[in-house]
Amino acid sequence: MAQLRQDYEKFQESGTMIVVVGPEDAEAFASYWQNNDLPFVGLPDPKHSVLKLYGQEIKLFKLGRMPAQVLVDKSGIARFVHYGHDMSDIPPDGEILDLIASLEQ
Repeated sequence: MAQLRQDYEKFQESGTMIVVVGPEDAEAFASYWQNNDLPFVGLPDPKHSVLKLYGQEIKLFKLGRMPAQVLVDKSGIARFVHYGHDMSDIPPDGEILDLIASLEQ
């Protein structure tokens, strides 16, 4: 999430809303959001409803959910999906911003 925070203004300038979905309950999620002063939207998903919709994996030996990035356009169509194999497997923000720009053409 540090990467998203670093480039948050670039996402805003592109008209993109960032929504981070996490496995915690609402109280734990709100506490984390407040303690870390995150500027984007956070959605607690303790029942894994969103996880199931997008096919995000859970790997018990790697301590939970694997990272996933989904770029959804203004029509609600998923235009890009990346499922990470571990917590370091996250596409750079520049790659996502380039994809956003290509959708606007």
